[in-house]
Amino acid sequence: MRGESTSVVGDLELTTVVLVGVGSASVVLGGLISAVAGPFELAHGSWLAAYLVLVAGVAQVAMGLAQEYLGGRRVAESAAWVQVACWNLGNAGVVAGTLVARPGLVVVGGLVLLPALAIALLATRNTSRRLLGWAFRVVVVVLAVSIPIGVGLSAVRHGG
Repeated sequence: MRGESTSVVGDLELTTVVLVGVGSASVVLGGLISAVAGPFELAHGSWLAAYLVLVAGVAQVAMGLAQEYLGGRRVAESAAWVQVACWNLGNAGVVAGTLVARPGLVVVGGLVLLPALAIALLATRNTSRRLLGWAFRVVVVVLAVSIPIGVGLSAVRHGG
């Protein structure tokens, strides 16, 4: 709950700062990879750039900002840290599994992403900004639905 947290940076929860900071860094990294993917003929460069920008980056920034500004009831600080860990470890697993052609690692990474999305839904319940709250929750559901699709595509592509 907001008033009970000991991890506050200015007026922001530390978990929000981490989500927004790591998400923003992922967007920048994705942009840099996009710039060199063509000239260096990186096999998964285009996919990696898009994944880092959209999933690891924009989605993570949205999670942090939505939880901070939609006015819902905050989840416990420990749950917020679980979200940060799951989102970033899950994304690392998906990226690593894709780059080394290990669909099993993509599956594990995808499964690790799910608790982070569940926490995002819990953190934005009871929001006073109903339209934005519902829009954010639709994005979370789209992300959740895309996980098994991406895992399936990875298995097909890499014969897993």
